[in-house]
Amino acid sequence: MTPLRPVAADVRDTTEIGRYLGWLATHRGLDFEDYASLHRWSVTDLDGFWSSIRDYFGVRFHTKETAVVPDPRMPGTEWFPGATLNYAEHALSHRPDDEVAVIAYAQTRPRVELTWAELRDQVARARAGLKRLGVGRGDRVVAYLPNIPETVVAYLATASLGAVWASCAPEFGARAVLDRFGQVEPKVLLTVSGYRYGTKDVDRRGEVADIVAGLPTLEHVVRVAYGDDATGWAELLDQPGEPGFEPVGFAHPLCVLFSSGTTGKPKPIVHGHGGLLLEHLKNHGLSWDLRPGDRLLWFSTTAWMMWNALVSGLLTGASIVLVDGNPLHPDLAWQWRLAAETRATTLGASPGFLMACRKADLDPAADLDLSALRQIGAAGSPLPAEGYWWVADRFPGVLLNVGSGGTDVCSGIVQGSPLQPVQAGEISGPCLGVDAQAFDERGQPVVGELGELVIIAPMPSMPVGFWSDLPVTDPDSRYRATYFADYPGVWRHGDWVRFSPDGGCVIAGRSDATLNRGGVRLGTAEFYTVVEELPEIDDSLVVHLEDPAGGNGDLRLYVVLRDGAPLDDHLRRHIKNTLKSALSPRHVPDEITAVPVIPRNRTGKKLELPVKKLLLGARPEDVVGRDVLADPTALDHFRARA
Repeated sequence: MTPLRPVAADVRDTTEIGRYLGWLATHRGLDFEDYASLHRWSVTDLDGFWSSIRDYFGVRFHTKETAVVPDPRMPGTEWFPGATLNYAEHALSHRPDDEVAVIAYAQTRPRVELTWAELRDQVARARAGLKRLGVGRGDRVVAYLPNIPETVVAYLATASLGAVWASCAPEFGARAVLDRFGQVEPKVLLTVSGYRYGTKDVDRRGEVADIVAGLPTLEHVVRVAYGDDATGWAELLDQPGEPGFEPVGFAHPLCVLFSSGTTGKPKPIVHGHGGLLLEHLKNHGLSWDLRPGDRLLWFSTTAWMMWNALVSGLLTGASIVLVDGNPLHPDLAWQWRLAAETRATTLGASPGFLMACRKADLDPAADLDLSALRQIGAAGSPLPAEGYWWVADRFPGVLLNVGSGGTDVCSGIVQGSPLQPVQAGEISGPCLGVDAQAFDERGQPVVGELGELVIIAPMPSMPVGFWSDLPVTDPDSRYRATYFADYPGVWRHGDWVRFSPDGGCVIAGRSDATLNRGGVRLGTAEFYTVVEELPEIDDSLVVHLEDPAGGNGDLRLYVVLRDGAPLDDHLRRHIKNTLKSALSPRHVPDEITAVPVIPRNRTGKKLELPVKKLLLGARPEDVVGRDVLADPTALDHFRARA
């Protein structure tokens, strides 16, 4: 198959992964002819690969490790035992004082810039302020803050002390925040009293009061001025501080990320200093091709793992661009204008955003100076083949890097790199150091057919554990039950995937939302690719209600209509015939219903499983909280008809 974009002829001379290949040849005596051979080595020689990442990127251990990975069995794999380090030290040590480190755009206040010198100084001051509040190694600092420089400063200051960070975006309601922060029993809360979203002012003072009242372990609340005259942050930073970085063990907790909470209480996923440091150096350098002087722009809120990944752009010496507010205000082209203004070299976007730009027939590269752009990243949900073609047509010479991973590893599991070709509609393959495969029901690897996405060898950024659920090797631990119950010793990620013989793959949706029709499992992403290309359809969601007797069950398709298009018999027949011809007769829905909005969580993922549970009679309060939803009204239609 001819690739949409082949590997560039000069990849070994012009990219970070090319320089890494040269370094391996010079310093390790290792030569790899292509990505496939490099990947094979990266998952079969864990000691060699991960020690090369440490050495190539100059990771500084305060005390040396006794081994790299003495026992690779999962769960409970120990990495670099004996080593001590600090994530924040690496995030702040790369660039000259006068270069820009952080650029921040918001709808609440004017643009803010921090040089590397200003960032280092503010982190040192915040570190000193947190110490005055009694924060030390292992204490929890939590933030109800938007994606602004103060949040980055507080995160790095917390890490520098060996304290533990967790954050929620201020659009979350008090109950959703307490469901998360309450699990980690924080000592300090940083917060804002409100923000502006597009043209709307959002007051969060009531939510903040409820959060403070619901966290009995809190000793201090620090209020960040953001569109108001709040006091607290200035006092925290009012005294100079000396730079300092507490050496901690490789697995010492750096941050707690929370799962979406759409399948139960949010899981408090603990990530360690060393695991995120090595994983993000590898991912950002070798896949995203970030290097000193580059600029990374990726819209995220502080509740998504992409925020932590965005901050980690600093590890490579790149500047980071923070965006807070409505990403589509005042119009769809706003993020492209920010990319042009900041000279972004890597722009991250959701597949939904790219498809919306395609439907609107935008041509950003023709209208703006995007000559600095080398990569467009896409993550969060599958990108249809038409999105690949649109990027290739509108951005010739720019690499489209589609990936899939998640909060669980705070990185990608499958994605692309400059050393891999791009095929339309297909993710390029497993990431370096990630032995990702598809397993059938018997736990056997399959190629060319759908299976469970699994990882059969450990990677450093697999979670240290779940907060208050250690050790992970305990047979009754929630961690073991989440990832290792189905295939002992093998990580089951929860996605439904098809790998092609050449290593590329297609994510077909969450495995718990796949459709078992007459004994054949169907991926939900296939439906959406077909249905949402129809001009009458803006969005869609499909669920399957199984027949306990073993029949085909009830396949239901819900659609959001565009511009008042009627869902009449003609359109219903057209949808069914299109699905039948494009996919198969098994994909034809039994029922098609128009709804005002498709339920999604705040990172844009469709909530098939909560909808299915509602339709099967589950109580709404047991399915998902409104605060998890991007649109709090999105489940009302299904609640009314459950």
